[in-house]
Amino acid sequence: MIDPNGRNITYLRVSVTDRCDFRCVYCMAEDMTFLPKSEVLSLEELDRLCSAFVAKGVKKIRLTGGEPLVRRGIMGLFESLGRHLKNGALEELTLTTNGSQLEKYASELASHGIKRINVSIDTLDSEKFSQITRGGRLDQVKRGLIAATDAGLHIKINTVALKDFNENQFSGLVGWCGKRGYDITFIETMPLGEIDSDRITQYLPVSKVRKILEKDWTLKDNNYNSGGPSRYTSVAETGQYVGFISPLSHNFCATCNRIRVTCTGKLYMCLGQDDNADLRAPLRASEGNELLDNVIDEAIGRKPKSHEFVIEPGNAGPALTRHMSVTGG
Repeated sequence: MIDPNGRNITYLRVSVTDRCDFRCVYCMAEDMTFLPKSEVLSLEELDRLCSAFVAKGVKKIRLTGGEPLVRRGIMGLFESLGRHLKNGALEELTLTTNGSQLEKYASELASHGIKRINVSIDTLDSEKFSQITRGGRLDQVKRGLIAATDAGLHIKINTVALKDFNENQFSGLVGWCGKRGYDITFIETMPLGEIDSDRITQYLPVSKVRKILEKDWTLKDNNYNSGGPSRYTSVAETGQYVGFISPLSHNFCATCNRIRVTCTGKLYMCLGQDDNADLRAPLRASEGNELLDNVIDEAIGRKPKSHEFVIEPGNAGPALTRHMSVTGG
């Protein structure tokens, strides 16, 4: 699949549920209304949809949410999609998780061909962790990380940089990750969906994160590429990778190879645009994939050149009304 700007689309992110057992303050409002189950694709439909994209050249699939591991029966989807890993059509199947269910599922994930995962942790302070997740337990996530390591999974920590909240945690997080063999990526907050605070008060550019880290660590630029939007450095003292994702201060659109599908079957060609294509209707209209393929091809043909995220005084609201949990974290 080649988009209008000549980019080869090989990376599919699929939200399997909009539900989550956390309510992170930069992602959701505290009082969320979730989709009725009737609107959500079945696991069999998600498998068929992912398989159609694999047939079109997708090489990497990441399952997201909400929290993907709270979806009932989700291990069956990982097991089924694992067949594409075994026959070589798919190079990687992975997921992004908050870690709350890892202790239960880490070993099974590894058995289905998952080799690395992303886990979201914004602070190592238990009280702050509970505050930012609105009730999440850091000790539960840490047990999940141990289980994931024991299962042989490579772990990358995702940390959202939040002004006046976790700046004093950044260097400690790098050291903590270094001791455990985890890589880490720092991410700027994204203006998606109404939340319960002003995003200008949250926004911290990753350039400032790097300056904070360089007070304690020696960061060296490198050419490592995980297939995602991170720009990576290496920590001389630990050998780990530290990535920076900058959708606001320095967008990464020129090399974007990603598309996203929601749990209701909406295909978003760009995280930062509202344009989408309904894949649920053609998926359910026929047992064959001809209608589905036609809709996908037409949608890829209008993938935009870039997103238009802005956070500045006087423009503090969301760039888009949908929450991050709808299209996947």
